[in-house]
Amino acid sequence: MISNNNSSCSQQTKFNLVQVKGTWIRQSDQFQLAEGKLSDAKIYENKSEHGVSWTVVSPVVFTYRVIQCKNILDPTNDTLLWGHLGEEELKHTLSNCKPPKRFVVIDENVNKLYGSQVSQYFKARGVVYKILPLPTTEENKCMELVTKILEEVHEFGIDRRSEPIVAIGGGVCLDVVGLAASLYRRRTPYIRVPTTLLSYIDASVGAKTGVNFAGGKNKLGSYVPPVAAFLDCSFFQTLPPRQISNGMAEMLKMALMKHRGLFELMETEGRKLLHTKLQVCKTRPEQEDSATAIIRIAIETMLEELAPNLWEDDLDRLVDFGHLISPELEMVK
Repeated sequence: MISNNNSSCSQQTKFNLVQVKGTWIRQSDQFQLAEGKLSDAKIYENKSEHGVSWTVVSPVVFTYRVIQCKNILDPTNDTLLWGHLGEEELKHTLSNCKPPKRFVVIDENVNKLYGSQVSQYFKARGVVYKILPLPTTEENKCMELVTKILEEVHEFGIDRRSEPIVAIGGGVCLDVVGLAASLYRRRTPYIRVPTTLLSYIDASVGAKTGVNFAGGKNKLGSYVPPVAAFLDCSFFQTLPPRQISNGMAEMLKMALMKHRGLFELMETEGRKLLHTKLQVCKTRPEQEDSATAIIRIAIETMLEELAPNLWEDDLDRLVDFGHLISPELEMVK
């Protein structure tokens, strides 16, 4: 392709990238020299009287699972240990004779309630594990927590490809652990297990990680989604009513912005769901109860907005309605 820019003649050529015998080579559309694995990446070479330049277009694709489950801490439930893997990956992993390892970061309050069950789960499954309880509050959401996690992970030792870090807690815990995982060896897989309603329908299903810095909310962070988020609403049973209402407020925001059905469901069932802490109560097995429906719709609605704009290239985001002023208010002590 010949282009004219500022009266100087330049020539641009597009190259595809093909893997042949273990190495990548570039090929133009006109000259296909060999067959092999084709990459989605492209290299555009531009030659002009000033020299040569290259433009690299390399799509970044993340695949992650969001799985609703029951009784995730029951040792007979495979989800916490293997739920992030596909069928072929699981077969390969189970063929390994080494015992699996898991490094778990858990909010210290959640640890008081569920820490013994987490330990019993991994012991029953023959897992080599370490549990690190931390005070993951908004006031402590800083790089010191990230550094603490990284030091402990380094000392424990994990395979950065096959042994994901597990985060169990609310949104702050998930954000902090996500940032630590994104930094450790330039990206280590991690799993999110939300224990609050707000993190269940918001932080757990997206890609953002972060900590507060220089008086600003989430000024340091990254866009690296977990390999999986495991959602178990039984954790809501030990939440105070205020935290349930906080999560329902997030649902209401999404309902107001884009889902009339969700709004109507909250209008008719909201008081009951707040009182029952969104615990499933099915009288007819074939019919979806209101708690299941409201959570499902909230997650589907959130994923609809997040998936096409995971890196927030478009700053006009419905899911962030109110975020222009809310971070400043939240950071006022």
